This record gives sequence, C-alpha cells and structure tokens, in this order.
Amino acid sequence: MKTIKLIPVLAFIIFSCAGPESKTYTAAEIESESEKANAFFETSFNESLDRSPMFQSYLGIKKDYDKWSDLSEENNARELEITKQLLQTLLDSINPDALDFQTRISYQLFKENAENQISDYKYRHHNYPINQMFGMHTQVASFLINIHRVTDSSDAAAYVSRLNGVASLFDQLIDNLKIREEKGIMPPKFVFPRVIEASNNIIKGAPFEAGEPSTLQADFYGKVDALELPENVKADLKNAADDALKNSVLPAYNKLISFLEGQQERATEEDGIWKLPEGNDYFNVALARTTTTDLTAEEIHEIGLKEVARIHDEMREIMKKVAFEGDLKDFFKYLKEDEQFFYPNTDEGKQAYIDSATVIIENMKARLDELFITKPKADMIVKRVEAFRENSAGSAFYQSPAPDGSRPGTYYANLANTADMPKYDMEALAYHEGLPGHHMDRSIAQELEGIPKFRKFGGYTAYVEGWGLYSELVPKEIGMYSNPYSDYGRLAAELWRACRLVVDTGIHLKKWTREEGIAYYQDNTAASYRDCERMVERHIVMPSQATAYKIGMLKILELREDAKEKLGDSFDIREFHDVVLTSGAVPLNVLEGLVDDWVERKSI
Repeated sequence: MKTIKLIPVLAFIIFSCAGPESKTYTAAEIESESEKANAFFETSFNESLDRSPMFQSYLGIKKDYDKWSDLSEENNARELEITKQLLQTLLDSINPDALDFQTRISYQLFKENAENQISDYKYRHHNYPINQMFGMHTQVASFLINIHRVTDSSDAAAYVSRLNGVASLFDQLIDNLKIREEKGIMPPKFVFPRVIEASNNIIKGAPFEAGEPSTLQADFYGKVDALELPENVKADLKNAADDALKNSVLPAYNKLISFLEGQQERATEEDGIWKLPEGNDYFNVALARTTTTDLTAEEIHEIGLKEVARIHDEMREIMKKVAFEGDLKDFFKYLKEDEQFFYPNTDEGKQAYIDSATVIIENMKARLDELFITKPKADMIVKRVEAFRENSAGSAFYQSPAPDGSRPGTYYANLANTADMPKYDMEALAYHEGLPGHHMDRSIAQELEGIPKFRKFGGYTAYVEGWGLYSELVPKEIGMYSNPYSDYGRLAAELWRACRLVVDTGIHLKKWTREEGIAYYQDNTAASYRDCERMVERHIVMPSQATAYKIGMLKILELREDAKEKLGDSFDIREFHDVVLTSGAVPLNVLEGLVDDWVERKSI
C-alpha cells in the first residue's frame, strides 16, 4: 500500500514536546490553561452560532428561528475580521505548551483553521454557489422540510417569516453570482438546465398554480395540521403561508430563474477549474484542504490509476466465483442489464429498496459490539430523497441527527430511477452512509464530552469520507457480503472512488473534457451512463472534493496495518476504532499522531 504523505508540521506540534529546554508545567497549571482555552473555544463557537440562524436550526436550536443566514459580501468581510481577531487572541492569550492532550489538538486545529480561512479568503469566489449538486435554490425547501420543526404555533409563524425572507435571501444570492461573473467565474453551460429545473420544481402546484399542493405548501399544511390548535388558528397560519409563498417565494424564484437563464446564454462549455483566474493555484490549495496531505495532483492521479488496476483484478476473482464467462467489460454489461439486479421502478419497488436497506442497517447494528467500544446514542433511519430534488441529488447521502435527539440521523437513498440503484450496491451504500459509516463518525463526534463544539460539528473531508469508504470494507472482515454479487458491489463502490482520483485530477489538471471523464468511468466501471455523467459533473463543480474518499481510506488502512505490525497479538480492532472515532473529525496527520500515541502507550 502506498504511504500517504502528510503535511508534517501539525502532527509535530501536537505530538512532540517543544524541546529539551521547554518548561515543565504542573497538573494544576495544565488544568487551568486548558480550561481557559476551552472557554475561549466555547465562546468563539457560540458567537459564530449566534451569527448563523440556519446552523442554529441544524443543531436543533430555535433562537433565530424566523431568519436565514447572511450571504452578503459585507458579511464575508466581517467574518474575515472576526477570524483575524480570534486568531490573534488565541496566540496572545493561550500557552499551547501548558495544555492537556486533547486541548492541545484543539488549539492547533483552531489555529490552522483560522490561518487557512485568512489565506484562502482570496479564493472565496472560486466556487459555484448554485449548481446541480447543491445550492440555496434547493436548500430553502429541503431546509424547511427536514430541519425546520414545527411543534407549536410560534414555530409555524417562524416558518412563515422564513418564507417571507426568501426574497431578500435570493437577492443576496444573485449578488454573489454577479460578483463571480464579473471575475470570470461561472459554471459550465450544462449546469443551468439542472438548476433551473430544480428551481421550477419548487414553485409547481398550489398556491402558485391550480392543482396539487406544492412541495412547500404540503409540508407546511401537514406540520400545522399535526398541531393541537383551534381550526381558525390553523386556517390563519395556512393563509399567511400561502400569502408568503405567492408574494415572496414565487417572485424570488422567478427572479432567480430569470437571472440564471441570462447566465446560461453567457456560459461556456469549458469544465476544469483551470479556466478560472488563478485556477491552477486554487486547485492545489483545494487538494491540500480536502486531503489534508501534500500529495500533488499528479501523484493523486497515479494513485488512482494503480488502485483501479488492483480492484479490477479483485473483480476478476468475483467473476470466477460466480462462473461468469467473458471479460470484465462483459461482466459490467451483464450487471448493468440483467433484471435480477434491480427492483422494479415502481412505488412498490422503491419501498422494497428502502425496506431492504433498513434490514441491512438493523443487521449491522447487531454486530457493532464486535467492532466498536463507543457507539452512537442517536438513532438513524433510511429515507427516500424527496421528489423535488431527486433528479439533481446524489445517489445517497447522510444527514446528521440533531444534537438534542429531536431528529435522527438519516441515510437518504435516491430512488428517482431504481435502475441507478442496483441490489448489489445496497450493502456497501448502507454501510457507508449508515452503519458503521457516517452515522458512527458524525453522531459519535457530536456526542463526545470534553471536546469543544467546533470539533464536534466541524469536519475534514478526508477523515469523514475516508471513514465512510473504510466502513464499506470492515463488514466484509466479519463475514458480511455473503453474496458474491454484494461483494462485487463493495468492490464497485471502491473502484468508483479510485476512478474519482483519476477523473477529478484529469479534469482540473490535465484539462479533460466532460465527455472524456464520462468515457473513463464507462470504460472502467459498471455504472449507468447517468451515474457516470452525474459524477463527472460533480467533479466539475466541486474540484478536489471527491479525492477525499480514497485518500482517507488508504491512510486509515495504512495506520491500521502499521499498528497491527507493531502490536502483534495485542492489537484490538475495537480499540483502534475507538482511537479513530473518539476525537471527532481531524486531519489525517492528526489521526496518525493519535494512532501512534495509542500504539506507544500499548507497547509500554
């Protein structure tokens, strides 16, 4: 296995002493300085939370329940100044050498995060705030439906206020898009039909037009009807919502759609981030932030090519097990086309998929004690992606539970077309998005004690997605994937992530076209054309993001194998997983330090 190179300075600062002449601190001094540092982290987090009404709602807090977050350029500048002030306060008031183990990690993570935010400020417009993957155009609806709980009339009134606030929110959004266009930053032409369609979907139905209730009206009416309120109060709330939908939401969406239609005419078909001002420099920074390594784009590309070849060989072993005659491409074709591998594309078939995925999760729950010491307290559910966003959303994703227990963790499966969700992929998907994947790493992080909130609710993509991909492999090691086709599905999922290394860097480093990227996926995987197309389009609008999965998984496996070699019979997989999971999401270099520290302590 290739050793993943890490950015070294952070691990050195955290896991080594300052030097032979450094001062020795008493236990009381360490406790006092650590308390002071953690009070600083708590205050800075809470103040940041106070400035973000939407984040408050994600955490189940109803403080500014009637507001949206500020998207303005002026607010970006204010946040930069706040970050600079916080960094200076940290440096001036906290002594990192007098901190306990976890607080020293917190110190360095806070410091590094602030320094990155300051240095990356010049790239703040090097993204596409509206794209086919995500954006405020769909987030408004998904947020109100999934995050904005209504347990009394004041919650319903706050929902109406948020509906009325969509107009000013979208004005800020359009201003952001204008600023980017003035700088030569605009998504490729293919993005626009997708985002325009998704936006139009929000304003279909009553009260915008005659017919069935719109997505938002149906959600609001359902939530209000579930309340124990007089009928006249319910009616007043519904009327207020309809008025907001017609007089704020509708014109806001129409204005946004009109602007996007204008941009569509001006957009080009160039795909890579290299087309943007300083695009190559930005891509290098994006890779460093995403992977938390110093791997170059070329090195990542080569790792991907080698991993693709290795996984192809393992797939050929599966072909032998099922006595398939033909080459690997024939096997891919067979798996794409044979009806036995798919649920019917009907409501019944889609429900059967959800039911089966739920069974997989329940079976895994029963085996967790074999692999883990610390387990999440929060429950999780499996749910279909809502109809209004299923044509643009990814195949599957996870939403963290509310910290107060009011909302479970949710594994979303996109069943727009069951032909894109084969049965042999189900186990790997459920393990990745649910258990032992993201529900473990995200829920445990939120539930940790003695860790500041910025670490509980923060994230490093290489850690989070590396854990998710690693979690697809671990069940095999305890006898899951008993069906060889499901084991093929696991390999197919890993292959998919290996191809991402190749194609992401292919597009943004080597100037591959969208069509060349699609062709690579089609030649090397069994994925449907739609999945190949959607993945390449994801690479295009989210440069570097998809490289995190394989790089993170490889590092976790490298650390595990190194620990096994050093500890021999005293290696305990449950303890290893506890080390990985009980400090929250961290950069890969910090993770290496945590594992090394555990190995050293066990070796004494």
